[in-house]
Amino acid sequence: MPFNPKDLALYPVKSGVYLMKDSQACVLYVGKANNLRSRIRQYFRKSGDTRAMIPHLIEKVDAIDVIVVPTEREALLLENTLIKKHQPKYNALLKDDKRYVNIVLSKHAWPRLKIERHRKRTKDFRNTFGPYTNARAAREVLDMMNQIFALRECSDQELIRRTRPCLLHGIKRCIAPCMSSCKKEEYTRLVQSVRKLLQGRDTTILELLRQQMQDAAECLLFEKAASIRDMIGKIEHVLSKQHVNNREAKECDVWGISEKEGQAVLSKLLFREHQLVGLDHFHAPHMVADAPEFLETFLLEHYQEIEAPKEIFLPCMLPQQQALEELLMSGAQKNVSLFTPQRGEKKALVEMAEENATALLQRKEQTQEDLEQLLVQVQEALRLDHLPRRIVCFDSSSIQGAHQVAAAVVFIDGQKKAKEQRFFAIKDSVQDDYASLQEALTRYLARSLLPDLLIIDGGKGHLRVATAVLEKANIVGVDVVGISKEASLHTKGMTRETLHFPYRETMQLPKRSPVLFFLQKIRDEAHRVAIGFHRKKRAQNLTKSQLDRVPGIGPKKRTFLLKTYGSVKRIREELSKDPKTFAKKHPMITEKDVQALDRFFST
Repeated sequence: MPFNPKDLALYPVKSGVYLMKDSQACVLYVGKANNLRSRIRQYFRKSGDTRAMIPHLIEKVDAIDVIVVPTEREALLLENTLIKKHQPKYNALLKDDKRYVNIVLSKHAWPRLKIERHRKRTKDFRNTFGPYTNARAAREVLDMMNQIFALRECSDQELIRRTRPCLLHGIKRCIAPCMSSCKKEEYTRLVQSVRKLLQGRDTTILELLRQQMQDAAECLLFEKAASIRDMIGKIEHVLSKQHVNNREAKECDVWGISEKEGQAVLSKLLFREHQLVGLDHFHAPHMVADAPEFLETFLLEHYQEIEAPKEIFLPCMLPQQQALEELLMSGAQKNVSLFTPQRGEKKALVEMAEENATALLQRKEQTQEDLEQLLVQVQEALRLDHLPRRIVCFDSSSIQGAHQVAAAVVFIDGQKKAKEQRFFAIKDSVQDDYASLQEALTRYLARSLLPDLLIIDGGKGHLRVATAVLEKANIVGVDVVGISKEASLHTKGMTRETLHFPYRETMQLPKRSPVLFFLQKIRDEAHRVAIGFHRKKRAQNLTKSQLDRVPGIGPKKRTFLLKTYGSVKRIREELSKDPKTFAKKHPMITEKDVQALDRFFST
């Protein structure tokens, strides 16, 4: 199902990352934006994004997921992480192991500041600061800090070999720990000051620079004031807090919940090794309990299916939080802690999860309203007896009668339900679409819920078969419609479709009718599913071996024989040479197996 451009208005006008996915939920492209709605819209405008790969990408996009973050800078960092994780086909950049820069205090008796790009995030978050998207700003701030705090800049080996102070000591940019010109306590105090500054806990330098900028402006030294202003901006870039790479979230799930009028959306931010690596959404269309009780029940069920992380951050206290914690610990066989942060960085993470939940709930509310209106339009346009809440569409597929299959896809309240779709391997292999439809429809109606609207991919003949099956089963109250494309082609674009009805004339809807688009979407999805099932059955048949027909030769023995001799022909030759010793060569092969093989090859 191609992505519907009408859904573009539902995306938030906020900073974040978008993930374009195909029908199999495989990530095709990851991008970032300061305004998600505006950026995603550009892909669907003729004069929007002119890159050559865009038409090929848009053709495959089935859904677009978004992750909302506080700033564009954090969107850059999250984009980098997700591209490295998913390796999307249509992303050319950021797939390598190159990372954004970090400022690091080295592990040494006399630490020094340096810039590093880590292939893997270091676990020493106390002495690692970043990552920073602006490498130039990070390097200039590092140079400024070396001037202010005068920590050593030489390498560890150079520190050991030095016999006299370097030039930097002469110009007062180093306090020369190599020559014991300073005490260990003094150097440690400087290192602690550097750490506080990079953690954002000391803004003395920023206040001093702002005063200097103001003094320079009052003295009409505008160039100097502009230079100081630029340095303030770079320092603020380095000191700004971020959430997608967070020292407070090593291995944890952060939950947010948004509810309105009995509906709720839960968002889960997944942090692994201090990095945000993914976002999961869960929709509860009919939430009967209040938020804490509902969240408690949901978490208990959720973590029965997957292993719980070491920490779980929650938006509210749960009624039985301690008991739930003990249950999760017993299931995960490790310590699991539930927290409800009240302030600080952890609270900010929960707020970000809640913001993502709110954004998705707003999209779902609008989508449901649109689908309700669309279903009413379908009923009116096709003059149906019932509102088509449950729609089932049938299609079949084969090649000259071989591997004849059929498939039924189900749409409930306008949305596809993959768990409800059914597949039918047709027992009669004769190339007869009518017989295939009759068999598949009969089997489906005998076991499944009755639809409000039954769509048949075909014309009058297919419609007569479907009507006859319903009459034979004494089923009433099901609306039936057949939809046929010109020349029976499943091509994209605005083509003329003919709609067939059991006891009235055919009709053609306008080419730009939303009802027609909706019916085409359902029919094309049934066609895609049927073809996929047919290809799977055909591939299974091609991988079968002649040995599968030999009684007593199962998968293990068949694999052993083929690996040993390479082909069925070679097995036959070796068996014909000396059948009596064939079994003795291979303990896995019994005398009964040899007799069965001999009878099989002789026929």
